[in-house]
Amino acid sequence: MASAWDEGLDKGQNRGARRLGVASVVGVIMLLSGTLGVGCSASTHSPPTSSRSSPSTASTSSRTTTSTMSPTSSADTTVAPGTLGSYLPLFPFATLPDVQAWQQSYASGGHQPWHLDAGQTALAFAAWLGYGGIDKVVGLRTDGTGAHVSVGFLVGGPNDEKAVSAIVHLVRWGSGTGIPWEVVGTDDTTFSLTRPPYGTTVTSPVTVGGLITGVDENIGVQVRMSSSSSAIGTFCCLAEGNVNTPWSATVSFTASSGQVLTLAAQTGGHVAAVERFTVTGVRVR
Repeated sequence: MASAWDEGLDKGQNRGARRLGVASVVGVIMLLSGTLGVGCSASTHSPPTSSRSSPSTASTSSRTTTSTMSPTSSADTTVAPGTLGSYLPLFPFATLPDVQAWQQSYASGGHQPWHLDAGQTALAFAAWLGYGGIDKVVGLRTDGTGAHVSVGFLVGGPNDEKAVSAIVHLVRWGSGTGIPWEVVGTDDTTFSLTRPPYGTTVTSPVTVGGLITGVDENIGVQVRMSSSSSAIGTFCCLAEGNVNTPWSATVSFTASSGQVLTLAAQTGGHVAAVERFTVTGVRVR
């Protein structure tokens, strides 16, 4: 089942790469990476059990915001092929009939082939969240829990360095041929969203929070559901920083009981409007 947002993606409404002045970027990124390199051992914070998995260790350089900090959630188990297991469907499909409707349209007319590409689905997820500047696949890892796609943006420099904004976790959902990818969460390192715990039920207003490492961060939060092309609740903004600093915000929203929601938090403002983001999935009580 295609949404208006899906059709727009087919028509090429992906935004281009954000080009930045090299001199100013290098200075800010060196400051960011230097800060993120402090205390980058596993976090001592003990979040509730969630369904997000551990990313492989990412390399760091003076020009990227990637960190080697261990993720704050690492309770994944192997997922049976074609199923979601205990994960929640965040994007792009809301139900299995939606998946099956797309499979039929793809089989008959090749409609929206990007659903078969984990990297393109992860970028489409970032665009759906409104993070248009995040338009590069920086890395991809697969394991028994699905695909883990590092998405980010072009920093620049002589080697076209890229900053990692998030590691998007996807699983294949459906059966038969042409099984599409579904976003189920993110793997978190220097910016996490662990409250409320993944998969729990919530009511409005909901208090969200986690940990952040960075300098002069500016945190915004939004609540989304897959059937809507815009946020159903937003919060802006919270100034925060330092190493493994707790953050929290309260957001009001309107949604029906049982609806799956994506809670997304972003920070940025140094070299891009959105530099890092993190999400979790919940249901409405």
